[in-house]
Amino acid sequence: MSNLVNTERNGLRRRANYSTFPSLSSWMSDILGSDINTLMTSNFNTGMTLPATNIKETDDAYMVEVAIPGMKKEDFDIEIDQNILTISNEQEFEDSEEKESYTRREFGYSSFKRSFTLPETADDEKISANYENGILAIEIPKREEAKQKPARRIDIK
Repeated sequence: MSNLVNTERNGLRRRANYSTFPSLSSWMSDILGSDINTLMTSNFNTGMTLPATNIKETDDAYMVEVAIPGMKKEDFDIEIDQNILTISNEQEFEDSEEKESYTRREFGYSSFKRSFTLPETADDEKISANYENGILAIEIPKREEAKQKPARRIDIK
């Protein structure tokens, strides 16, 4: 009994060839193209997590709220470069304990980096940030000419 069957790949139906084995290149493509990235990254902790982020727009500004509890405002790096707002954090920690018969040493590293392209209506000279109760709040004011003006009535002469 053969385990070779007709398969579908990239929307094309391939007919099984019972007389030959798959070529080395197709075999490598099947292996490397399938789950190699998942296999390699699923068993390793990269130390990188992305915090939850809310973005909202008001008449006068854009608000970015990032949930990052348990840190201090000094732990964050906020930069603007070529109209891209980047929020990042890196932390290293080490804990050790030495006793007569053993030494315990634990260490770790964590980081994140989030980048956002600012809209053309943003006034990047007036951006402000505040960190309180685990929420990093960044206010990005709109340029004066981009703010929505209230409707007004025009009298007919």
